[in-house]
Amino acid sequence: MAAEDISVRQASGRPQLSSMRTSSYLKEHQQYRPPKHPDNHFNIDTVVEDLQGSRISPPKNFSPFNGVPSKDEPPRILEGASHDFSHPNCAPTRGTKSDRLVATLIYKSSSPRASRAAPSPRLASSGSSDIPANLAPTTNIESFPLEPPAASEPESLDHLYGSYISPLCITSFLHLMSSFPLPQGVGEATSSHRCLDDPEHPLVVELTLSPAPSPNYLSLADLRKHELIYRFEREWNVDVALQRDSLWRRYPRLVVFDMDSTLITQEVIDLLAATVTDPPDLGNKVADITHRAMLGELEFDAAFRERVALLKGLPATIFEQLRPVLDVTRGVPELLRALKRLGIKTAVLSGGFIPLTAWLAGELRIDYAYANEVIINDSGHFTGEVKGTIVGKERKRELLLEIAKKEGISLEQVVAVGDGANDLLMLDTAGLGVAWNAKPRVQLEAGARLNGESLVDLLYLFGFTSEEVDMLTA
Repeated sequence: MAAEDISVRQASGRPQLSSMRTSSYLKEHQQYRPPKHPDNHFNIDTVVEDLQGSRISPPKNFSPFNGVPSKDEPPRILEGASHDFSHPNCAPTRGTKSDRLVATLIYKSSSPRASRAAPSPRLASSGSSDIPANLAPTTNIESFPLEPPAASEPESLDHLYGSYISPLCITSFLHLMSSFPLPQGVGEATSSHRCLDDPEHPLVVELTLSPAPSPNYLSLADLRKHELIYRFEREWNVDVALQRDSLWRRYPRLVVFDMDSTLITQEVIDLLAATVTDPPDLGNKVADITHRAMLGELEFDAAFRERVALLKGLPATIFEQLRPVLDVTRGVPELLRALKRLGIKTAVLSGGFIPLTAWLAGELRIDYAYANEVIINDSGHFTGEVKGTIVGKERKRELLLEIAKKEGISLEQVVAVGDGANDLLMLDTAGLGVAWNAKPRVQLEAGARLNGESLVDLLYLFGFTSEEVDMLTA
């Protein structure tokens, strides 16, 4: 009898590890388990599948393929590749309209959230590190952080998974977007991606989502400002630009720029004030007013008149002396060269001074230039007064509309780039408003944000690849 019991136990075999696991690694290890979703709801829990112990689809009876496509045997390329004839990115059926959302993810390589971030091999100088971008940031155990991140900040993930847009970063974004309701009658969404610069360690990735989240739940403007989007940007150290996938996105016809802190890295009026030595604190006072005006704490027109009044007595020749001091933002000459080759009109609408704005526009071959004009007395010095209407936020919007009307350009094909509160109306009027290394309020309200080192990144928002950018800027 004992021998029979032993043989029964041997026949049943020992328990196997695979029999005690579910089909998801994440379900086994995460602390929070979300409620069960319908079968057609795909989220991050279904991204990683343990295919060894489960089947995604029920088995089919085998029957030889007779060469005639059918529902059970769709057309498929078998030699060297597998291709399904699905249509997520094709033209919509007749009588309907496409509803796609394009999300451009740009890694902020110049300002990683964590100083210990492992750099992408494309960003690291040769010989500076032998650690791959997706592994530990240091080989020295003493250099590892001993404290967790501050509770007020989301955990920085780019130093864990690589200082580039990693596959897990893309997966996390798709999971985030899947949390927004789809339009009524749509069962599931599809997505596709393009690495716009490098397929192995991309810094720019374009995702196309079809369809876009339901506009009855969230408009595009509200979606851009959603807390989850901001949190994702902070966690992964990226900028996310959301746009409707339309013809106008790919073919802009007018790009309008602010000048100070956009086309150049300085504020011209602060440079003027810095040349005044009596009183000695004038430069700091003017710079403080400028900073508060750009933040939106002060009304721009009044603040500009106040600052110009403080410059009374300056010689008009100061504008010529400042020309070699102007520091053009990195990538601006290349960007304007590309826009010119594409036949796109350009304009600079500055809250600064027309002598320097017009000179810079000529140097960069910008088509339109508008700025403020100060009154000069007979002796060639500032009177401390401004002539005509100040180019503030309302005037910038008016000038954008005037230029677009003169050139016969729809506002949907206008792009505006700026950094200060006096640019907000201009950014809102254009088809796409881009905040360039902007003040917090502008970052919040603009349609798109760029916080990099080179303004050439603007071309990625039009869907160009790095290969195409190189051709345009050569």
